[in-house]
Amino acid sequence: MKHLLRSCIMILLVCGSMPLASAQDELSPIQEVQTRLVKIFGAGGIGGLHSYSTGFIISPDGYIATVWSHVLDPDVVTVVLGNGRKLEGRIVGAEPQLHLAILKVDADDLPYFDLDDAASAGTGQRVLAFGNMYKVATGDEPVSVMQGVIAAKTRLRARRGAFEVPFDGPVYVVDAITNNPGMGGGVLTTRDGRLLAMIGKELRNAETNTWINYAIPVDELADVAHQIKSGTFRRSDAPKSRTAPPQNYRAIDFGIVLIPDVLNRTPAYIDSLLPGSDAAQQDLRPDDLLLFINGELIQSCKELEAELGRLEESDIVQLVVRRGDSLVSVELEAPEKDEP
Repeated sequence: MKHLLRSCIMILLVCGSMPLASAQDELSPIQEVQTRLVKIFGAGGIGGLHSYSTGFIISPDGYIATVWSHVLDPDVVTVVLGNGRKLEGRIVGAEPQLHLAILKVDADDLPYFDLDDAASAGTGQRVLAFGNMYKVATGDEPVSVMQGVIAAKTRLRARRGAFEVPFDGPVYVVDAITNNPGMGGGVLTTRDGRLLAMIGKELRNAETNTWINYAIPVDELADVAHQIKSGTFRRSDAPKSRTAPPQNYRAIDFGIVLIPDVLNRTPAYIDSLLPGSDAAQQDLRPDDLLLFINGELIQSCKELEAELGRLEESDIVQLVVRRGDSLVSVELEAPEKDEP
């Protein structure tokens, strides 16, 4: 009887341990990926803009890839490693047309993703999405993980607010909700933790007006990332598309007269306002500096006119201006265009 009881106990122990070992193996790739991700804290807090995002380490000496966004507006941002260590991160280069920015922190022997060893995936493949969704991780807490399936690999045809985005290359569209605040700059991986793509910023589909969950394949980013790290990258201000950008509206159409655009990066200061115009009625004033349009940072008169040029009739334009030491938000509507 003792031998029978002992045999039954051994069988139960062996059988009971198998699912536990399997579960441990399943978690291992997730934990490994999370050590290679960072939490980024920078600009935000105005006009509903969140001040946090995600990044992933791409070299043992502290180079980090992330999504290009308003969070990186300061000269220095706070980077929190997976173990909770806080470091100063500085932008060493960016290519906004790829939604890519590269940061550098002073650290060594960091776990990292090898961009030249990235995987590829096809429609129907199961994937994992990692990112600091809703700032759930501020110290050594792991970032969020979601399971999903690649719904399509297609070209990006989307917009943020009322604006088209410059990147029109291939993306993975997934059924996981990756467009939440903070997920931008996170990663999409295979089930065994191999890097596939960088999660993009929040975007809406231009045709269906629905939010799109997408990630940019690492193959699209690797060359530029290597060039930025080596200091050989030279950014082109011209869009990749050969199609001329639309010029549907200009600042003057809203009653805004900008200061003369004499430099390559002339700040978008308001020189004057047309009497009775929508802008004048919304309490915009001369010497106001236009900073944001629908959440997008504006760094020059040229950028302002380019963004206004993409508007369509009746689009709502949310502006944030700096007036002295204060930030003021106003809302305008794109006016009807006269028939030719």
